[in-house]
Amino acid sequence: MEFWITVIGWVGSVAVIVAYGLNSMQKLKSNSLAFQVLNLSGAILLIINSVFKEAYPFTFINTVWAIIAIVAIFKIVRKLSTTQA
Repeated sequence: MEFWITVIGWVGSVAVIVAYGLNSMQKLKSNSLAFQVLNLSGAILLIINSVFKEAYPFTFINTVWAIIAIVAIFKIVRKLSTTQA
């Protein structure tokens, strides 16, 4: 089980870094759904890892990271639905 929790943590780390890197290289905008989904999925995976490892400061920061991504996703989806209507 610990092996898979470690893999989950690494995949989450890669997702967050890829999102940040693509944004920094202006390949993804921070207001894009893809950017926010990468951030959210990475944060969720890192939360799973940090809870298992009992690294609660990391759980906290990734929970905040996930909440920010969720709020941004709702705003993006709302904006898309109003422009398509």
